[in-house]
Amino acid sequence: MIGAPVAPSPLTELRDPRLAQAGVRLLLKRDDLLHPDLPGNKWRKLRHNLTRAAELGHDTLLTFGGAYSNHLRAVAAAGARFGFRTVGVVRGEEHLPLNEVLTFAVGRGMRLTYLDRTTYRAKHTAPVVEALRERFGRFYLLPEGGSNALAVHGCAELPAEIAVPYDIVCCPVGTGGTLAGIAAGLEPGRRALGVSVLRGGAFLTDEVTRLQTEAYGQASGNWSIALDFHSGGYARSDAALETFTDDFAARHGLRLDRIYVAKMMRAVFTMAENGAFPPGTVIVAVITGPMSQG
Repeated sequence: MIGAPVAPSPLTELRDPRLAQAGVRLLLKRDDLLHPDLPGNKWRKLRHNLTRAAELGHDTLLTFGGAYSNHLRAVAAAGARFGFRTVGVVRGEEHLPLNEVLTFAVGRGMRLTYLDRTTYRAKHTAPVVEALRERFGRFYLLPEGGSNALAVHGCAELPAEIAVPYDIVCCPVGTGGTLAGIAAGLEPGRRALGVSVLRGGAFLTDEVTRLQTEAYGQASGNWSIALDFHSGGYARSDAALETFTDDFAARHGLRLDRIYVAKMMRAVFTMAENGAFPPGTVIVAVITGPMSQG
C-alpha cells in the first residue's frame, strides 16, 4: 500500500457561543492539513486506487473534471509524486490562459484534453472510453471526483482516527464517495450526516447507496443527506453563505472554502440553532478542502 503523505489529520475543537447555546460540541477533523497538494478526501480517495493501479502494472492515470476541479489537481500531484503519467479530461472547451488549477496540473506533468459538454455527459460509456484509449493508450481510469469502491474503502478509514467520544460525523457531499466511506467505517450507534453542495442533490442518496453496495455488498443505513444548503448549486454562492463565511472568518480566523466546507459548516450551525441535534451532541466536521487564515 502506498503510504500516506502525513500521519492522521489533527482534531481540534471549535468553540462558538451559538453552538454552546444549542448544547452542541463541534470538533474539526482537519483533513485539509494532510498534505498541501493532496489534502483531505482527495488523498483518502486516491490512496487505494494508486496502489491498485501499480499492482495492475499501469503507468498512466486518466480522470475527468471541470476546469476548476480539485480532483484533477490532486491526481496530477499524485502522479508526479508516485511516478504515474496523468491525463486530465476537462469538461468544455479550452480557455487560455489556463486558470490556477489547470496551470498547477500541467506543471505537475498532466496532459489535458477537452470534451464538449454533450460528450462529457457520456464520459464513462464504452465508446467514449475506447476513443480515449485509442488516443492515450492503456490507462487506469479514475471516475470524476475519484469516487469508486476503492475510494470508499479509503474514506472508511477516517472514523478510526477519531480517538474521542462523538455522535455524528459530518462532511460535504459532491459525488457521494466520502460520505459512503465515512458511514461504512462508523461504529454502531454513530451516524454520518452529509451536506449536498449540489442543487437537486436528491440523487446522491442513490449514489451513496450504490457506492456502499459496490464496496461492501450493502448500504449501511446510518447516514442522511441535508439538501437545502447548496446556496444555488455547485461552485455557487448566495448572500446567506457569504455572510456566514465572512462572520466565521471574523470569529475564528479561518476562511472556509465556499464550494464545499462553508456549505457544510453553515448547515451544522443552522441545524444546531434550529434544534436538530439533541443537547450534548458531539459533531465531528470533516474539513475536506483548503482553509486559509483570516
